[in-house]
Amino acid sequence: MYGRFCGDDDSGCFLWIGKGTFVKMEKELVFGILILAIGLFAWGKLRYDLVAIICLLLLVITGLIPAEESFSGFAHPAVITVAMILIVSHGLSKSGLIEWIARWMMEKDLSFTLQLTVLCAMVSLASAFMNNVGALAMTIPLVIHLAKKSGQSPSSYLMPIAFASLLGGMITLIGTPPNIIVSSFRAEHVSEEFGMFDFAPVGLSLTLIGLVFIILIGWRLVPKRSPQGEETNKFNIEDYITEVVIAEDSKLKGEPRSKILEFTNGNIQILNTIRNDQMIYAPGRNFIFREKDIITLQGDPSDIKEFIDDSNTKLVGKEKHAHKKNESEQISLVEAVVMENSRIIGRTASNMNMSYRYGINLLAISRRNQKIRKRIDHVAFKNGDVLLVQGESDKIDEALDRMGCLPLADRGINLGQPKKILVALSIFGLSLALIISGILKVEIAFTLAALLLILFKVIPLRDIYTSIDWPVIILIGALLPLGTALETSGGAVWLAEKILIFKESLPPWFILGLVLVLTMFLSDIINNAATVVLMAPIALNIASGLGVNPDPFLMAVAVGGSCAFLTPIGHQGNALIMGPGGYSFSDYIRLGAPLEAIIVLIGIPLILIFWSL
Repeated sequence: MYGRFCGDDDSGCFLWIGKGTFVKMEKELVFGILILAIGLFAWGKLRYDLVAIICLLLLVITGLIPAEESFSGFAHPAVITVAMILIVSHGLSKSGLIEWIARWMMEKDLSFTLQLTVLCAMVSLASAFMNNVGALAMTIPLVIHLAKKSGQSPSSYLMPIAFASLLGGMITLIGTPPNIIVSSFRAEHVSEEFGMFDFAPVGLSLTLIGLVFIILIGWRLVPKRSPQGEETNKFNIEDYITEVVIAEDSKLKGEPRSKILEFTNGNIQILNTIRNDQMIYAPGRNFIFREKDIITLQGDPSDIKEFIDDSNTKLVGKEKHAHKKNESEQISLVEAVVMENSRIIGRTASNMNMSYRYGINLLAISRRNQKIRKRIDHVAFKNGDVLLVQGESDKIDEALDRMGCLPLADRGINLGQPKKILVALSIFGLSLALIISGILKVEIAFTLAALLLILFKVIPLRDIYTSIDWPVIILIGALLPLGTALETSGGAVWLAEKILIFKESLPPWFILGLVLVLTMFLSDIINNAATVVLMAPIALNIASGLGVNPDPFLMAVAVGGSCAFLTPIGHQGNALIMGPGGYSFSDYIRLGAPLEAIIVLIGIPLILIFWSL
């Protein structure tokens, strides 16, 4: 017979296994769930919000938190604050502010260094006051245009601006979810939250130093993937997988498989042929093509286009589009990257009926380091995939926005309306004034701002829900109880004691550095918000064990949580640029490792200067 017993003191909980024997278990259970969470986050096969839900259910099932308190994390001010900031950020992006700045850049003939300086400064400043993924997403199309105009590789711009967006998030309370979460832990333990600009002395200093390094030295460490010409793949992504159909007048009709070599010049790979819905892999040289056969090709877009023109074949997507009533409507081809919160992730063009639901046709898919051998309309979309789609010019951008995809190629710069820019900035300025003056708390001020953005028609009502990154909201709400359980079970104290073993031989500033480095490491492999939820209670207990001010340790956690520079999985922004920039996993280390070293070496003295022990 088994049972669970919790003492009235701080001795924790025990498992009764019979015959008067009790086994202490609460701390061990929390550690087990903690290790499982880190393992699942690092594994990456399950989305981070699902991992958080799994951990929450385990906390309830094991009795570590009462069932009636299981969803209390969703009522936490940090969750509401993040949601409202995401809505306000969307309003700022819809106002056309970034595009207005972009127009100035497009009109000027700036050198590469000046272009990079303006882009990094613009993204980091925007990230201080809005969601950094949103600031980055608005800037990527501009970067593509500038790269094409100047003849530079987009890869020279994209990683620097992505890292600039992470740096900018450290400047203010609302710049990134980790700062909000750290502030909430401070409120619970010190009875006072961090203010809007309490992060600025350290965050702004590190941002400026980081930007100087990136602009003068760092961008040179990024691999250059130069375009081969005007019509080549502008973004240097992996070859496209696409399908063409043998038309009635095709030069391949009735010809053997060997005939296809006359049109490919060896630059295109034939993956398979589909006939009567039956797939034939690697057809032999004497295989005879028939009308309506579908050939799956892999190659550079310009080579595929040349093949289609020379062989009189047709894109399958264009065949689907041929029935449109108004043949005179202008049709556009657009490349777009699938973002992390896209509603099409895990689905295929076929099972969601993309052509009917969104009014666009899927022509090709590019996926980094992976060959796709299925019919393209049966390929499940993944974060970072680059899609080539076709649709009506005046509707395609809206369709991609609904799908959660970021248009890249051939996308015009939306210059916005000056009136909307002024209204959006006025509303945002009002909310900041209310927060700084102490009249309203952050979550209330930004809820008011979101309401005013709707009433003044800066953003439509339907965008309220689509602009919120729901996986992040679920993650924070579901994972906060794990942070609480880590404290109440004594787990945070135990982990802090393991580090404090060295307190007699190591100075407090060195232990502060260990906290910063450990938080950085975790943020490179798991979501930064999850990292801060787990590290904040440990940092507080370390400060308590040392008998020092907890603020420097909380600040170290905030800085470390924002510095996910080593991998594409540590932050959404890093994943967003991987496809368009043509980066590999190891490319992030080339710029990220020295940048993280600079943050550690300079960040610790800065924290101690502005937040003394």
